[in-house]
Amino acid sequence: MTTLQGFIEHIIFRNDENGYTVLQLVADAGEYTCVGLFRYADEGERVSVTGEFVEHPVYGQQLKVESYEVMTPGDEESMIRYLGSGAIKGIGTALATRIVEKFGEDTFRIIEEDPERLAEIKGISARKAREIATQFLEKQDMRKIMIFLQQYGISNTLSMKIYQKYGLQTYAIIRENPYRLADEINGVGFKTADEIAERVGIRMDSDFRIRSGILYVMQSAIGEGHCYLPKEVLLKRAEDLLQVAEEAVESQIMNLTMEGRLYVNVKEGSSCVYLKSFYRMECGCAAMLKELDVFDPRPEEEIEKKIRRYAKELQIEPDDLQIRAVVDAVRHGVLIMTGGPGTGKTTTINLMIRFFEAEGLDFYLAAPTGRAAKRMSEATGYDAATVQRILRLTPVGEDGQRYEKNEDDPLEADVVIVDEMSMVDLPLFYALLKALIPGTRLIMVGDTNQLPSVGPGTVLKDLIASACFRVVELKRIFRQAGQSDIVLNAHKINEGKEIALDNKSKDFFFLSRDNIDVILKHMILLIKEKLPGYVDAGPQEIQVLTPMRKGPLGIESLNPILQKYLNPESPEKAEKESGGTLFREGDKVMQIKNNYRLEWEITDRYGIAVDTGTGVFNGDIGTVREIDPYMEWMKVEYEDKKSVTYPFSMLDELELAYAVTIHKSQGSEYPAVIMPLLGGPRMLFNRNLLYTGVTRAKKCVTILGSAKVVTDMIHNTDEQKRYTCLDEMIRRSYGEE
Repeated sequence: MTTLQGFIEHIIFRNDENGYTVLQLVADAGEYTCVGLFRYADEGERVSVTGEFVEHPVYGQQLKVESYEVMTPGDEESMIRYLGSGAIKGIGTALATRIVEKFGEDTFRIIEEDPERLAEIKGISARKAREIATQFLEKQDMRKIMIFLQQYGISNTLSMKIYQKYGLQTYAIIRENPYRLADEINGVGFKTADEIAERVGIRMDSDFRIRSGILYVMQSAIGEGHCYLPKEVLLKRAEDLLQVAEEAVESQIMNLTMEGRLYVNVKEGSSCVYLKSFYRMECGCAAMLKELDVFDPRPEEEIEKKIRRYAKELQIEPDDLQIRAVVDAVRHGVLIMTGGPGTGKTTTINLMIRFFEAEGLDFYLAAPTGRAAKRMSEATGYDAATVQRILRLTPVGEDGQRYEKNEDDPLEADVVIVDEMSMVDLPLFYALLKALIPGTRLIMVGDTNQLPSVGPGTVLKDLIASACFRVVELKRIFRQAGQSDIVLNAHKINEGKEIALDNKSKDFFFLSRDNIDVILKHMILLIKEKLPGYVDAGPQEIQVLTPMRKGPLGIESLNPILQKYLNPESPEKAEKESGGTLFREGDKVMQIKNNYRLEWEITDRYGIAVDTGTGVFNGDIGTVREIDPYMEWMKVEYEDKKSVTYPFSMLDELELAYAVTIHKSQGSEYPAVIMPLLGGPRMLFNRNLLYTGVTRAKKCVTILGSAKVVTDMIHNTDEQKRYTCLDEMIRRSYGEE
């Protein structure tokens, strides 16, 4: 081990999340590159570092630091270096030199205790003297608070957020009510706050703890897809979490309701407890839908005549239900069109577009995900975007975001057509409705038999269940689609009918296997050798879809195995382990959350950027092109050639995507789909899940596993119930309840 003392001349790289830093240290014996966890050291500071020298294959000799200590600058040269390093804004090397020449080794004491004396120096006003002292003390305060928070396992980035929010109040808040962190700072959850509270000795029956626990239970319910919880369910969950008496929980539910944090709605004699914002969303959606549902009294015959003329121009032969859908889209402010695969939804959308275009109306085409919007654009020949994009979702501050399009600045459109409506959750639907004014037609297209949205609510089903809007369900399977066993079997599954698993099909196969190792072997064989030529696609385009995250056939087990065989380890491929996942150059990965701040670029063959923008979306799939372990970033190229550079601190937004859950596949299509189905929880292995998985494939479906499991899924209509009241709210707005 070697110990060096010197000053930090330059910080080459720092990961703010974990403090990993690459810096240039100037010591008496020379300059050194140091790497390690420097959480609180800045440029210009004098430090003592202890570590061992290692030889990096690319960057040469480095000191791998095991420990370090920030030293108070004790000589005038060190003081000048620190003050002139940029650590204190407004002081450069020249001014730092004048300050130290004036006050000598007493400089830091003067800044701390008698800062007005700085004004004795030419170029420093009384105001600037106070600013310098404030910054100097804040640096010291921040370091102390960061060290204080570190004992609770809080990361650098989160510690900085806490310090910026509370400043010197941090100590008192941590010791008196750390649950405020869970309530007021993004990134701190109830469990983190509860661990801190336990360490500082806060009682289990503290009002602060019970209130925070209730709100945590409600937020967890939102994460499960609910918009509210029945009061008895909330009481039970909160009791189990907090281990306190029911009376204590009930008392705090009442207090939170009086404060406006919660709202209790009575439905069929039962108390439904909402987070206030979600009650407002359901009520708001109901009221705005009623305002949008304006009737156009034009005669049907006149409209239908035009539709048939446009159909001839498009060389299509619509059936009566498709004609009905277009007529209703013209005559009603709100229309819902549903139907399974191959029933002509896209053809009907094209016919609607032709009609509205001829009328001189402006329209938007939208879908809830980037992949679904891309499919819509390819199918119609018109630009389509995500709903979030047309509403201009804009980052605000460090963690916030807002929609620029709203009731104050609505969309300038006569018609908005939203595809894949089953994926739209309540918050997104509420934001969309706020940006529409009466007179705008809203046409919603979707398949109610697919899985519900990942986010809270069952919007499409609730709209239909309200029985207040025009709904057209397309049922006829058109001839071309009818030649596909994928389409025919999807409809059979939806109708609860058993499907043929005899492998006489050209695009729907079943391989009976009851051994997990055998399933894995055949899965790899199909991806690498059998399917690419059959469906004219590369191995990366063939998608494994599984019902589960956990278990031997869940994505957490499948992805490392598939990675091993489809993208094996190689000296030529850089790797990075993050959060238990090993990423390797060449890996197939998926973005798992919407990030509207991430910058992307498209480059030409010379590496020159030809297009740039921001935004990568939940469900986008790409390939890892480059990993730089020294600069700590990973470059991913997505399917549309957009290249995104992720700092290692953001790798939690990515996961391997050789296998993805069926839920995550919604809105996507793949040339070929492989589904391992060998059994699992009844609530999960249901008809909707099987139907959704099958309908993701364009050219080929292969099921590996048990025929009995497939049959059981077809007959299992059990789904996890979601607590929503939107259908009832709509009926109330129409005066029907």
